Amino acid sequence: MDIKTNSYDVLIAYFKTYVPLNKLERNEILGRFVERKIKRRGFILQQGEVCVNFSFIVSGCLKMYAVDPNGREHNLQFAAEHDWMTDLSSFYSEKPSQLYIEAVEPSIIMQIRHSDLLFLYFHYHKFDRNFRIMIERKYIKLQDRILKNISSTAEERYQYFLEQYPDLSNRLPNTQIASYLGITPEFLSKVRNSQNKKS
Repeated sequence: MDIKTNSYDVLIAYFKTYVPLNKLERNEILGRFVERKIKRRGFILQQGEVCVNFSFIVSGCLKMYAVDPNGREHNLQFAAEHDWMTDLSSFYSEKPSQLYIEAVEPSIIMQIRHSDLLFLYFHYHKFDRNFRIMIERKYIKLQDRILKNISSTAEERYQYFLEQYPDLSNRLPNTQIASYLGITPEFLSKVRNSQNKKS
């Protein structure tokens, strides 16, 4: 079985966890999703571009981040296997993005363009339901993260990161995690050492 077939099967299996698709709907996916291989540090979106794709991660890891006027990166979100990544604001408004989406690891992704996704929403209501559930869950995670950032210690934010991304703590360098938590890599090392001593 080649990589494209594998990627397609992984995507179909993902949809089964929400509302399973019939043969016609599966064929629509095959015709409307495109597989891409992204090298480490490769971009699928850069600031100033319009985000035209919704991306499903088959393997690897992506990050979405902003860059402040001083050139510092601020990680907003990570997405690894069986997760999705897009700049929702740019994707739906069709206006230039303020964000970057970059591969943290070599990645294989399946992408669907804005026009193709709208076609699926209109003609196959299962897709509208599937994506609504997925986006609602991401919104809840974002809301929880904002609450943690304004009311929790760095240690508590790191613990929440481990709960939200249990498989990424050993795959991401300290600099990436620290940027997500809003602390320095040095302070993150202290937090990790403290937690290791407690466990």
